[in-house]
Amino acid sequence: MAYPEFDRSRLIIKPLAHRHHDMDLGDVWTLDAPIPEFRSQALDTVAHRIVEARARGAAVIAMMGAHVIKQGMSRFVIELLKRGYITHFALNGAGAIHDFELALVGGTTESVARYISEGQFGLWQETGRINSIAKQAQSAGLGLGEALGQTIVEEAFPHKDVSLLAAGYQHRVPVTIHVALGQDIIHEHPDCDGASLGATSYRDFLIFTHSVSGLEGGVVLNFGTAVMGPEVYLKALAMVRNVAHQEGRTISKFTTAVFDLLPYADEDYHTVPPKTDFRYYYRPWKTMLVRTVKDGGESFYIQGDHQQTIPNLLRLLEELGD
Repeated sequence: MAYPEFDRSRLIIKPLAHRHHDMDLGDVWTLDAPIPEFRSQALDTVAHRIVEARARGAAVIAMMGAHVIKQGMSRFVIELLKRGYITHFALNGAGAIHDFELALVGGTTESVARYISEGQFGLWQETGRINSIAKQAQSAGLGLGEALGQTIVEEAFPHKDVSLLAAGYQHRVPVTIHVALGQDIIHEHPDCDGASLGATSYRDFLIFTHSVSGLEGGVVLNFGTAVMGPEVYLKALAMVRNVAHQEGRTISKFTTAVFDLLPYADEDYHTVPPKTDFRYYYRPWKTMLVRTVKDGGESFYIQGDHQQTIPNLLRLLEELGD
């Protein structure tokens, strides 16, 4: 006998005009904003590795958590895409939602404390449209990221200039969305179809894996994603190494860089902590900084706020290009 399920038809879904946004366009940094002072030898080295990777035609992949967008860094990551420094962006579901909302209404991010008390958190009409786009994408054979970018561009969302999804679609750079069902606000909605989200996000995973196949001599950047980034990257790397091994090739000489706030910069992060150390369970450390580069790669941990590290990474890359 099947277990009982929640009846989503009873939900009240309100328009975004009724929501207070904790972030709006005024919080999105312009490219000419003063860049905070941030010096890091590791960041300098990573910038050089990116330039070298692009010169040899290798992949440079950036995996991002949603806070990159919430901290106003959209124009900087779009510039990294436009200038060809990054060849693939991977977002979690929340990152796609913030990008979509910002492009559509010029605001995003809601107070969990405020809206969870009244049971309204996440239940907004316009945001739920991502569900219908996923259904259309499944029928069209598109990945979720490309379908969202196409919608933002072709429907000329008012603020599409701050959309990474739109920039990826316009410049034919993959921006993939890696969804975990039940984690995102659109999964609350009555029209959410798990099959469509699963199919389109899995297609994005295969697109991501194809990009990872070009990683020899390349770079993987992880901006604040503690679970999605390391786990998706790990499985994709296993797949492409499986095929490379059959063909007598290796995918081992590449650079990984983790950008985060945790105070690990002065640690020996090239060795996995013991299981008795809580840091063992921080996936970026053991997956990206140790295990996947032990056969010839090199890793770097860069401690800092995204508002420090991302603008300075772009600055360094521009200086190397001059």
